[in-house]
Amino acid sequence: MNAADVRSYFPILNQEVNGNPLVYLDSAATSQKPVQVIEALDKYYREYNSNVHRGVHTLGTRATDGYEGAREKVRKFINAKSTQEIIFTRGTTTALNTVAVSYGRANLSEGDEIAITYMEHHSNIIPWQQLAKATGATLKYIPLQEDGTVSLEDVKEIVNSNTKIVSMTMVSNVLGVINPIKEVAQIAHANGAILVVDGAQAAPHMKIDVQDLDCDFLGFSAHKMCGPTGIGVLYGKKSLLENMEPIEFGGEMIDFVDLYDSTWKELPWKFEGGTPIIAGAIGLGAAIDFLTEIGLDQIQAHEHRLAAYALERMSEVEGMKIYGPMDASKRAGLVTFNLADVHPHDVATVLDAEGIAIRAGHHCAQVLMKWLKASATARASFYLYNTEEEIDKLVAGLVKTKEYFSDVF
Repeated sequence: MNAADVRSYFPILNQEVNGNPLVYLDSAATSQKPVQVIEALDKYYREYNSNVHRGVHTLGTRATDGYEGAREKVRKFINAKSTQEIIFTRGTTTALNTVAVSYGRANLSEGDEIAITYMEHHSNIIPWQQLAKATGATLKYIPLQEDGTVSLEDVKEIVNSNTKIVSMTMVSNVLGVINPIKEVAQIAHANGAILVVDGAQAAPHMKIDVQDLDCDFLGFSAHKMCGPTGIGVLYGKKSLLENMEPIEFGGEMIDFVDLYDSTWKELPWKFEGGTPIIAGAIGLGAAIDFLTEIGLDQIQAHEHRLAAYALERMSEVEGMKIYGPMDASKRAGLVTFNLADVHPHDVATVLDAEGIAIRAGHHCAQVLMKWLKASATARASFYLYNTEEEIDKLVAGLVKTKEYFSDVF
């Protein structure tokens, strides 16, 4: 994969920021969009903007075909058995909340347990906290190894016959750790629990086969994988979804409405009340086409090379503290760090003056920050359009930042 050729599809990258060529290293927060996605959105609004599933006119049919065609693309992308297992949501957050509310409140009670890790994003912590409060269940944390990885022995220690839900990120948005989801699914199922997977940081960067992983639910967002904001996916095994109640009620998700009772449509539509995110789904479909054409294996290999190079180069900077495993094969394409005594927000501000965009803060992972004994960190994240030359610019910017604050203080 030639990153220079890939970059030509992303018009936003061809600009200067603060007088410098843009170096965008914040794709873990949101990725940039290729012209193929932008044009797909534009074409929908210009040529066949209409609601779906309702009208029999030509525009309505084209919109429905585009919307449901995108569902099939998602099914194939993650190798789900059926499009009935693919539910469009606002994003990963909505997907995880749907499982916690619809499945969790119907199936958990006092004495049951929920197991998660310290590395989870807030979206994969707070729904389970609220579920525990609502049902009387107990929330337990799987500990991390010194380098931030998860040990299967620790999973076996925490997950037991009382565990009803195990929820885990496939890739940490802070540590870059790639978790052993398939093995965790086996442990969960052996104890009668289900496995919920936060795939927000995995779906853009590596192949996901839900049948091979045998996860019960998976959520991910389009905006991190070259697609639009405001659209995401909840995958769930059909046998589980069929026995779950919708959590949003209104038009489109109903079969029949009477004065005092109603019945629901079949999967997946019973979970998609109201006018759905039509343009977003079509844009997600275009993003999947784009990523599939390049190849997820090539994207992952490219990011591993960048991660290895970044770990090597950034380690040369005096005062650099890097979080997570130093073995690039154990992590995805991001590096979270702190630079000497310089606050991460100051690091990000100086880098921005150089045209370099990174993330600074707690990354919606305050539980993990506490475990790391850090109030905040800086994060550089890489994607298919980034290059080693951009990492060199990042390192030069970090050296300049350190020198600047050394002179100040």
